[in-house]
Amino acid sequence: MIAEIGLAALWLAAGLCLLQFISGAIGARGDEQGPVSALVRPAAIVQALLLVVSFVCLLWVFAVTDLSVALVAANSHADKPLVYRISGAWGNHEGSMLLWVTILGLCSALIASLERRMDARFVKTALAAQGFVALGFFAFLLLSSNPFARLNPPAEFGAGLNPLLQDIGLALHPPTLYVGYVGLSVAFSFVVAGLVTRQAGPELARAMRPWVLAAWISLTLGIAAGSYWAYYELGWGGWWFWDPVENASLMPWLAATALLHSIGVLAARDALRTWTIMLGVVAFSMSMVGTFLVRSGILTSVHAFAVDPERGAFILGLLTIYIGGAFALFALRAGALAEGKRFVALSREGALVFNNVMLSAILAVVLLGTLYPLLSEALGTRVSIGPPYYNPVTAVFAVPMLLVLAVGPLLRWRRDRISRIAAPLVLIGVVLAASVIAVVAFSGAGVLPTIGLALAVTLAVASWLPLMGRNPRRVPLALWGSMLAHFGVAVSLAGMASESAFSTERLVAVRSGDTVEVGPFKATLGAVEPVAGPNWTALEARIAITGGGVDTVLRPQSRTFTDPPQNTSEAALLTRWNGQLYAILGDAAGEGRWQLRLWWKPFVTLIWYGGVLIALGGLLALLGHLRSGVRRSRIGEAIAQRRADRESEAAA
Repeated sequence: MIAEIGLAALWLAAGLCLLQFISGAIGARGDEQGPVSALVRPAAIVQALLLVVSFVCLLWVFAVTDLSVALVAANSHADKPLVYRISGAWGNHEGSMLLWVTILGLCSALIASLERRMDARFVKTALAAQGFVALGFFAFLLLSSNPFARLNPPAEFGAGLNPLLQDIGLALHPPTLYVGYVGLSVAFSFVVAGLVTRQAGPELARAMRPWVLAAWISLTLGIAAGSYWAYYELGWGGWWFWDPVENASLMPWLAATALLHSIGVLAARDALRTWTIMLGVVAFSMSMVGTFLVRSGILTSVHAFAVDPERGAFILGLLTIYIGGAFALFALRAGALAEGKRFVALSREGALVFNNVMLSAILAVVLLGTLYPLLSEALGTRVSIGPPYYNPVTAVFAVPMLLVLAVGPLLRWRRDRISRIAAPLVLIGVVLAASVIAVVAFSGAGVLPTIGLALAVTLAVASWLPLMGRNPRRVPLALWGSMLAHFGVAVSLAGMASESAFSTERLVAVRSGDTVEVGPFKATLGAVEPVAGPNWTALEARIAITGGGVDTVLRPQSRTFTDPPQNTSEAALLTRWNGQLYAILGDAAGEGRWQLRLWWKPFVTLIWYGGVLIALGGLLALLGHLRSGVRRSRIGEAIAQRRADRESEAAA
């Protein structure tokens, strides 16, 4: 019965989505006060409530392991811990798409409930665009990916969830990424509304900024969580492999970062109108490309849920309609947009444009590297593109971008002079030169790690230079957020470069009692014994770790799952202030020996600490802009009230 309620709610929500699209489209044509166009806001709100009901029903059938539901039978098992049964609701194709549509509906409801900065026609046009996007996904769910389909007779046992997904990371990584993806759909809808209503000025930027910031924060957290999850779960010791599915999340983040900075220019100085509109389309296009890659079946990955070619064709059709339609609308209306205000190259706008171009170039590099192997394989030639391509090519654009990032916040809007910022420029140059000399002299790191470490130190110092000559108490919250986010970039960059430059790896076959040195530690293998968990059995090694002020035991495992049958390696981690010791238990090597793989990764945790700082900086900026928006709204209301009072007095 619960499954039928969920399916009925989904169908009703689809009907209301159609009403939202039609009534919004009527409002977009100019009938803003008509009875049909007035339905767009209520339709969006009720649709969201029905989607929440539908998704809660899906969570319920997974929590109780209702094996009469095909999706539960294929992706769950009664012996799994409750947290994995619940998170398994979106650890599959159909459930993840229902989560996607639910978040999309909630965003529409928030627009309908909260957006008061833009006029009624703009809001109705944006809701119509949101409805149009959602309709395609509703059709996809209901016609080819029904999450509530029944099994008759019910399955006797569930097939179980992929063991690699049986981790707390599944509860955090996909939902945060989806909030980011769907947040970019809101930016896309606002861009469409701006093109249709010819409102592409600072007001549009201020209306878009909270949504883009929220999406960017979620993407940042989602990518960081996914990176750490893969790092400790897959047992290969790396934090990023340039896998196509990893790239599918990185590309929207790159586009959203460029869009966010472009919005800042448009909101503050009424410049980059056309560029901002185009980036809004590109950002959503990248989220759609990522959706296609993950769910089309053209990739084989733990992330790739769909293997049905028909589903892939359906998503490709949606991608073509949305992206093609948006770019067609952009081509038709971009020429009619009023030109924004001009600025010179030596200005904050100039620095932001330069970094936007660099981000766009990195995005193009990643997109080409992701799609080229797929196109090549379709033509009969299999090629592989990995770190040897991505690392140096992206560095060509990332290095000048980071240098400009260190200087850009010091520049004034519109126009500036080098002489005015001579002192901080000298400081930045001295720090950069000293960092390069120190790394070369004391580390012997390679070229890219050396550049990365030097830039990290330089950017860490430069991030706080905008405070020079200011009273910290009067610094806007949004500026604190910007500085913290830039500092987070420096912290992450330091972690990446340190891990690349200083990591130590030992792959050995040892007997119980043998000792291996790795980094500052000594690792002594104790017993290897069988252990059991809720739905798995394992061989667990006890490795005594001494040295470096440490005396502890690591317990890496080699697990065996039966539902579904699969072997996994569970890493054991020792985290210190200056890095992580990473241990993996391999297979028996004969003669009482066991394979061990040990890494010492200095300062690797800075990668994820930096990601959290970046997201926290974004959150501070979001709160600052929201507070400024409320203040601006109150001032506008006060001015309007005074004007009305004066008109009343004049009339009297």
